Formats: sequence, C-alpha cells, structure tokens
Amino acid sequence: MRLRPSLQRPIALAVIMLMLLGVVTTGWVLLNVFTALDNPQVAGWHWAFLVVGSTFMLLLVVGVVVYMMLSVKAINLSRRQSNFIDSVTHELKSPLASMKLYMQTLDRHDVSREQRETFHRFIREDVDRLDRLINRILDAGRLDSGSIEAETETVALPELLKGCGDSVCLSYRVPLTTIRWEMQPCAVRARLVDLELIFRNLLDNAMKYAGPEPEVHVTLERVGNKTVVARIADNGKGIPPRWRKRIFGRFVRVGDELEREKGGTGLGLYIVETLVRRLRGQIRVQDREGGVGTVFEVRLPADS
Repeated sequence: MRLRPSLQRPIALAVIMLMLLGVVTTGWVLLNVFTALDNPQVAGWHWAFLVVGSTFMLLLVVGVVVYMMLSVKAINLSRRQSNFIDSVTHELKSPLASMKLYMQTLDRHDVSREQRETFHRFIREDVDRLDRLINRILDAGRLDSGSIEAETETVALPELLKGCGDSVCLSYRVPLTTIRWEMQPCAVRARLVDLELIFRNLLDNAMKYAGPEPEVHVTLERVGNKTVVARIADNGKGIPPRWRKRIFGRFVRVGDELEREKGGTGLGLYIVETLVRRLRGQIRVQDREGGVGTVFEVRLPADS
C-alpha cells in the first residue's frame, strides 16, 4: 500500500517554531524594556531596536505561518494526485483485464454464437469505458490550457439533457425510465460541447452514486427572464457538508481511493465547476428534500 503524506509533521513543526519564536520574542522584548527603564540615557536606542526587532520577529512569524499553509497545500495536492493515480490505474486495469480474459476465452475455447456475441458486447463496453476515461482526462487538460474552442450557439436544454440522460442510462444498462424528467422549455447561449460535458458528468455522477435501485430526478425551469436552473437529484448516500466545496477541486474524491467502491478519476466535478464558472453560472450542492440523496443545482444565464 502506498504511504500517504501526513499533515501531522509539518503542522507540529510549525507549531513548535511558533512557540519558540513566541518565547524568544517575549524574552527579548522584556529584556529591552527593563534595560531601557534601568538606563534612561540609552532608552531611545533601546526603543528603536525594540521596534525594529519586533518587526523582524513579526515577519518571521508570518513566514512560519505561510510555510505551514504551503506545506499543507502541497501535501493535500500530493494526496489528490496519489488518489488520481490510484483511480486511473484501477480504471485502466479493470477493462484491460476483462478484455484480455474475453479474448483469451475466444481464442482457446469453442463457444457458441450467442456467447461470442455476448463477449463482443462486453469488449465493446470495456472499450467505451476506456474511451470515456481518456476523454475525461483530455477534457481536463484542455480546460487548464484554455484550448477548448467552438462557436457559441443557442442550445435548447430539454433536448440536450434528455440526450445526455439516455446515453448515461444505456451506459449503466438501466431502463430509460430510471431518470424522471420535469422540464420547461428554455435555452442558453453557449458552446454545445461545454453543456454536454456539464450535464453528462452530473448525470453520470448521479447514476453512479445512486442507491441500489437508482432513482434520478431532473428538473429544469426558467427563473425570471435571465436565469435557467437545472437540478439533478439522486437517491444515494449524499455528500457530507464538509466535502461540498472541496469536491470541485482537481483529483478530489470523497474518502480514500484504495477503500472506495466506485470508480472514477476525481475530474468530473472539476470539469463541471470550471465550465459553469466560464459560462458565468453557479453550481451548488444540497441535500435532497424528503429523503436521502444529493441535489446538484446549476444556474446559467438564459438566452434572451
């Protein structure tokens, strides 16, 4: 098992350094104060040294605090990257091992036509899974480099959401009726590829983390003349409040990658949040009313 960087050491070191600086600063200030009081003739010099020295001590304290913050940030990034490597390794090995097994079976054994067609279908599904993984990583890379370019257009959201939902249902091999729709006619002006990435990732997450009998509820409405609101709710375990802002970071996933049941790269919600922000919209996470689950609410400027 890969050892994870610990936050305890840098935090403990920073606290010890701050305590030592506090002790040294307090002793030095008291020494200068008592010396100045005992020797009025040099009091002016001592007070000047006291001010300059205190300033340097304050800068040292600020430096230690900044060091601690940067260390914590670096360790958190290292943890997220480790999770990303673990998840990508798992996501790559599983379909490859599956395809290898099916192809070896086809090569070494005589199978019926029905079995052969089943194996070919499973191999195609594994290839699609690898394709989605690679595309997600490439999408994240293009977002960081700002290289996604396409003309904006007026996009009708009901049709786009329904298409994304049907595709996700087919991917997870669940009935199309698994997703319940309540949508009003509305549109936004944006790149079609951006909207597909946003809602395909959200619907994929909702289906992936739904309960044993998945139920996904999608609502779409226009609020006033300027805002379109889409809500995607699932019936899963939900997301703890302390994670609701962090999940939109790169490589961030709830829990430990080595102990997690669901696959993934930790890039889907990062892509969603980045694109929503670029479209001058907002996204937030809520508890599902009247039951367990999570609701992702996306607000986008409506096409006038």
